[in-house]
Amino acid sequence: MFYNLAAPSWGEEELDAIKDVSSSGYFTMSANVSSFESAFAKYHDLPFGVMVNSGSSANLISVASLFFKKDNPLKRGDEVIVPAVSWATTYYPLQQYGLKLKILDIDLETLNIDINRLEEALTPKTKMIVAVSILGNPAPLDIIKDFADAKGLYFMEDNCESLDAELGGKKAGSFGDLSTFSFFFSHHISTMEGGMVLTKNRELYNLLLSLRAHGWTRDLPPESPIFDARNDDFYEAYRFILPGYNVRPLEFAGAIGLQQLKKLPDMTKIRRKNLSMFQTLMGKNENFIIQRENGKSSSFSFPIIVHPQKNICRDRVFEGLKKAQIGYRIITGGNILRHDVSCFFDYETVGKLENANTAHDFGFFVGNHPTDLSPQLTRLAEVLEDVTR
Repeated sequence: MFYNLAAPSWGEEELDAIKDVSSSGYFTMSANVSSFESAFAKYHDLPFGVMVNSGSSANLISVASLFFKKDNPLKRGDEVIVPAVSWATTYYPLQQYGLKLKILDIDLETLNIDINRLEEALTPKTKMIVAVSILGNPAPLDIIKDFADAKGLYFMEDNCESLDAELGGKKAGSFGDLSTFSFFFSHHISTMEGGMVLTKNRELYNLLLSLRAHGWTRDLPPESPIFDARNDDFYEAYRFILPGYNVRPLEFAGAIGLQQLKKLPDMTKIRRKNLSMFQTLMGKNENFIIQRENGKSSSFSFPIIVHPQKNICRDRVFEGLKKAQIGYRIITGGNILRHDVSCFFDYETVGKLENANTAHDFGFFVGNHPTDLSPQLTRLAEVLEDVTR
């Protein structure tokens, strides 16, 4: 393949970290995971991080934690505002915990949630907004946070695709009550598999720790606000207080994460340099719509929409990309309501989802890597020019 969707970002440092953990003989989460949690939280200027085995698990325990808060917990039947375009596991925990989805269209240029519909989506049952920053591009997180604060709503950021993006000098993933991240192979950093939840709320942090590991108390800090410890070590070591999960990461993932985090600023610089070249090459091609930056994108990939008014067949574009050995795929998951799984959701759309459908039917993306992509991007622009003549 001349131009892949993703590329490895590991070097000798990550391989040495794996060897060190392997030599220790202790593989379940321990000191490396704890150190990575602290370093990652500090990178976002937040106090608490909880590592898990995937971004999907991060979303799961984030939603779950809000159901077990002492004050103002979420309840089944509450409503949550979400965008129509995201990865599937943004929505699944909401469905699994009995929340009703109020689904909003996206902005076609940024691909993020259409904030002009927020007020229209609001009802007395609305309790939360989930904002998704799509493919490295920050959603209007500042505006959404202000809206959530004014209306007394929880604000959760699904930042799995946008690590190291910035808005107004703040990192994406530092605006919400809870923010989630993914460290899958194709993402900004990779720990084989892995994810993280960040929060500044001590109670939520303790709930997340318990939910991550069976719902027990063993990993909770002294004087935890979510339970009263008993003076009985025998039973306390296996005391279960929440209906939790086992979504713990391996110690390998924490060790790799520490090395990847050191490299992240430089990798983001390269991604942004590639983005600048992509914008220059594609910005004047009126046959395609490219993503408009909101703030500073960390450029997960390069989403492209075949202009719906130009009478260009997307399949013809795909044929050209295949011949040139350029990988492509759907934008995130496309419109979630176009997937069979939506039959299990309790949902209501707020207005029409015209832009989400346009992205689904006319859109695709090609990869961005933490390496120079000048030859690949030049060839991409040539192919897209050729197939639209």
